[in-house]
Amino acid sequence: MRNIKVGGVPEHFNLPWHLCIDDGTFNNNGLDLSWRDFPDGTGAMCKALRNKEIDVAVILTEGIIKDILHGNEALIVQEYIASPLIWGIHVAAESNFESVEDLKNQKVAISRYGSGSHLMAYVNARNMGWDTSKLEFEVVGDINGAVKALKEGRAGYFMWEHFTTKPLVDQGVFRRVGDCPTPWSCFVIAVRKDFFEADQAGILTMLKTLNEVTKKFKEIPKVELALAKKYDQKVEDIEQWLKITTWSQKQISVLEIQKVQEQLLELDLIPETKDNYYFLPR
Repeated sequence: MRNIKVGGVPEHFNLPWHLCIDDGTFNNNGLDLSWRDFPDGTGAMCKALRNKEIDVAVILTEGIIKDILHGNEALIVQEYIASPLIWGIHVAAESNFESVEDLKNQKVAISRYGSGSHLMAYVNARNMGWDTSKLEFEVVGDINGAVKALKEGRAGYFMWEHFTTKPLVDQGVFRRVGDCPTPWSCFVIAVRKDFFEADQAGILTMLKTLNEVTKKFKEIPKVELALAKKYDQKVEDIEQWLKITTWSQKQISVLEIQKVQEQLLELDLIPETKDNYYFLPR
């Protein structure tokens, strides 16, 4: 049995992994695969990869590319979600903010520096024509920390995946004043370089096993009910989310890598772009 430690956010995108773990599919293919939830997102997973706490991360594309360019010795071995991620822009329900324009000079709640909530704040600010050098941040750890920070007025808004955050909108904790889609495919699978070099066959078996499930994931009978139950979502919201979400079984393209790098450089989040030495064509 090959042991592989995988990390990812506790969100609906990752149900295929849990299905493969729970029904023994990974085990049947010689893999002892364990899963660790990272509710505080990409920044925490980048740190865990660097510290060798996990071997594999299902991680935001822009976040891992930025961290690789800052020295994380990880490889992108496959695109996971080919469609954009829809980031909801949320304010405290009782606040006076009515539109994204109202948030121009407000502090942004982020899970941590280098996270998707951090990077997408820059993307949104640029889309709005704001001076990105004037953005200020309040580190809150996770979505529960964001609830507290917005309620206490320590930050004006918080960006997090639209559907994951929707229960808080429905409960009247947050109001969503807008959405900001990523300009690229949103999730990739990254592996520590040393782990990949030591067990390339194990990683390729893992990907092949997972891809067999994601190819037919939307066709699983009543999958929307399983998703809604596991992730505390309304069935109608899950149905809408499934319509706009596409799982991938191929490597991320060179053009996509370049697009992300160019936007990160434009936002002064990386010092330079580099050749795609960290992604593996298959």
